[in-house]
Amino acid sequence: MNFTTRSYDKELLDRDDIPFEDIRRNMRELDIINSRLGGHSITIEGFKRLLQNRRMITIAEIGCGGGDNLRAIIRWCAKRNIGVKTIGIDINPDCIRVAQSTLAGTEPRLIVSDYRLVAFETDKPDIIFSSLFCHHFTEEQLIVMLRWMDKNAALGFFINDLHRHPLAYYSIKWITALFSKSYLVKNDAPLSVRRGFVRNEWTALLRQAGISNSALQWRWAFRWLVVVSINQ
Repeated sequence: MNFTTRSYDKELLDRDDIPFEDIRRNMRELDIINSRLGGHSITIEGFKRLLQNRRMITIAEIGCGGGDNLRAIIRWCAKRNIGVKTIGIDINPDCIRVAQSTLAGTEPRLIVSDYRLVAFETDKPDIIFSSLFCHHFTEEQLIVMLRWMDKNAALGFFINDLHRHPLAYYSIKWITALFSKSYLVKNDAPLSVRRGFVRNEWTALLRQAGISNSALQWRWAFRWLVVVSINQ
């Protein structure tokens, strides 16, 4: 299989006819994958890089899915007595429905919308982030996304996404074949890797979007962490 270029095959989750119970199982298994393969720890690292010494923070996630990333941040902040307000944006109402359950008791602001249609105006979140979201888009769409995040975040934004690599592809393909009970995860997890990016592609995207003051770092297991500070 050729990993020198991205795949543009659509993931099953991008369809609009997936039954709710299938989406809920998919979200639950992605939470497990993020917990056990370090995805949540990378999200926390990006958050910490932009938090500075603040004791109160507002953070928004675009493509929030089932809300497990926001829950990880809430739990991390709670252990350190940091006040946090969370905003989750997802175009899929079923994902927001799952997020409502995941984040029950934490008073999140959850929005069913294409992220591009959300305008914060003067009440910008301090930090905006995405996790396992960017690989769903074309390069042209990603440039639009980077500019939107840069415009709408007060302190900065970060991205946690997949590194396109054969070892990452075959590892997740075997793991999900053995342990997953979700046909969405079995199909989409390896395909997501093929839709991911390598370093020079991220560098080009940031340059084309006019993004400066960025840091791009590789993290286990086969993830990229992109952190962009604004007005610092």
